[in-house]
Amino acid sequence: MARILVALSGGVDSAAAAALLTEQGHEVVAAYMKNWVNDENIPGECPWERDIEDALAVCRKLGIEFRVVDLIEQYRARVVEYLIEGYRSGSTPNPDVLCNREMKFGVLLDYALQQGFTGGVATGHYARRLDVEGDGSYVLRGADSNKDQSYFLALMRPEQVAHAVFPVGELTKPRVREIARRFGLPVADKKDSQGICFIGKVKMSDFLRHYLPDNPGDIVDTDGRVLGRHNGLHLFTMGQRHGHGVASPREGVAYVVVGKDLQNNRLIVGYEGRETPGLYARSAVVGGIANLRRPLPERVYAQPRYRAPAVPAACTHLSADTVRLEFDEPVRALALGQVCAFYAPERQLLGGGFFTEIGH
Repeated sequence: MARILVALSGGVDSAAAAALLTEQGHEVVAAYMKNWVNDENIPGECPWERDIEDALAVCRKLGIEFRVVDLIEQYRARVVEYLIEGYRSGSTPNPDVLCNREMKFGVLLDYALQQGFTGGVATGHYARRLDVEGDGSYVLRGADSNKDQSYFLALMRPEQVAHAVFPVGELTKPRVREIARRFGLPVADKKDSQGICFIGKVKMSDFLRHYLPDNPGDIVDTDGRVLGRHNGLHLFTMGQRHGHGVASPREGVAYVVVGKDLQNNRLIVGYEGRETPGLYARSAVVGGIANLRRPLPERVYAQPRYRAPAVPAACTHLSADTVRLEFDEPVRALALGQVCAFYAPERQLLGGGFFTEIGH
């Protein structure tokens, strides 16, 4: 049996993970990562106090030690600054993916190893770890295809995966709630959290407005005709169908965001459809790759964002950490800075990186 630190968020998934590890006979200690306190009056709910209360109640029920680990300074430096600078530069960052590499399996894992938790860090992720003798540890998609969260682990390093534990990865969400009820956990029916990783129910637009001032400019169509005004390019994402304020020209036809002209501060919109310039990509360059298996094979399944399907692509290495992808079929709404996860056909996560070029 191992000594394991469970990252307890106050939700049902990590609570069930702690319960299962305790039942298996491991020495379990739970830690709440205190990453964010909304003391800057950003609109929205930051429920960290309630989450701590819920996590503490779970630990009391299980009879395990509970700790609050203050990581606010590290979170701001490693995740919040990445988020703000990404949007400032016109890219589309993913704080949840970076949070896993830099915080849960970065700072918190370092803390766990220093504290003697040789079994590593456990989380409530719907993902699985595969240990191959003589070839290291790898991540597999979660057994529940509707809840699979392996995409969010795409930037992890091999040494981090070796110390990661995913107790609910073989389970479905309904089964996890059943387990939580069996243990009498007070969060068994708690709703899943929404919003930015560890920040809470804060709209991204409100969060960004606190750090990035509005920068109004024109909204144009693909022919350059002015259709309206925007308050800042950072407030929009590729493929966005609503919220840009441009009315449909006729029934059944809607404008979607197909590009950003950073030099002229113009938001470009076009009609939905593969023929619309900028909306669909045939190729892409992915850099900053974290490989769980080196090198990446010549054929991969590339997943450009959470909930998007992984699509087959030819993969050519341009350097040690950069590849070019040629998609078998055009892919909708890719954005610079988005995280791309790579998979093998057998559901194994091969790594991930950031889109640095989009080819149309």
